[in-house]
Amino acid sequence: MKAINITNLKKAYNNVPVVDIPLLNIYQGEIVGVVGNNGAGKTTLLRLCLDLIKATKGTVSLNGTVVSKDDCWKKVTGSYLDTNFLLEFLTAKEFLYFTGEAYRLSKAEIDKRKIVFNKLMTDEITGNEKYIHELSSGNKQKVGIVSAMIIHPEILILDEPFNFLDPTSQFELKRLLKELNTIHKTTILVSSHNIEHIINLSSRVILMEKGRIAKDRNNDNKEVENELRRYFELFNEKEALKNE
Repeated sequence: MKAINITNLKKAYNNVPVVDIPLLNIYQGEIVGVVGNNGAGKTTLLRLCLDLIKATKGTVSLNGTVVSKDDCWKKVTGSYLDTNFLLEFLTAKEFLYFTGEAYRLSKAEIDKRKIVFNKLMTDEITGNEKYIHELSSGNKQKVGIVSAMIIHPEILILDEPFNFLDPTSQFELKRLLKELNTIHKTTILVSSHNIEHIINLSSRVILMEKGRIAKDRNNDNKEVENELRRYFELFNEKEALKNE
């Protein structure tokens, strides 16, 4: 079953294309990692998937629903792209309750589900009454990611989730994402500059270049890692030659 279907998708600013994807299907239960250099179109793609910006052309469908035509996909989708997704005048606990209410989950249910995130969301975050705006960038990131995962979504979309996290938290987040995928069959679409994290997490890897999909590989062996490393090494060599 297609969890995400992208057809003839284009987004341009001032007639300059930043995303141009003729066809992309992501299937239920996949963990798809998106990598690419700055300006490759990763974040724009995720924003199009969440109907945060309007496509110049084409469609994105989540679970068969065109995101720009109907809101029903929001009931089964969790997402965190940046701090704009947070309500920073709330405490972390209040924000999780607010998220739960939006998805018709009681405070008791949120408290129950929150337990599995204890290693990621330490007492420093949930054990005090600090407002979110008082938290560090890493702790804000954790609150946003947990709020997207705690609803047990059918589809989860994350942009650079490992940013601002210390190494221990990065490893714990990967474990939690794999667990969510295994237990709840959540389809995960995640972008990152970190090849190692994407390789360790994803069942499939997409490389974007200038808004297009340059490579789309199943991550069933180490070949995809070697291929990506060769790509970025060649890219750096080309950039160095340009600057000579």
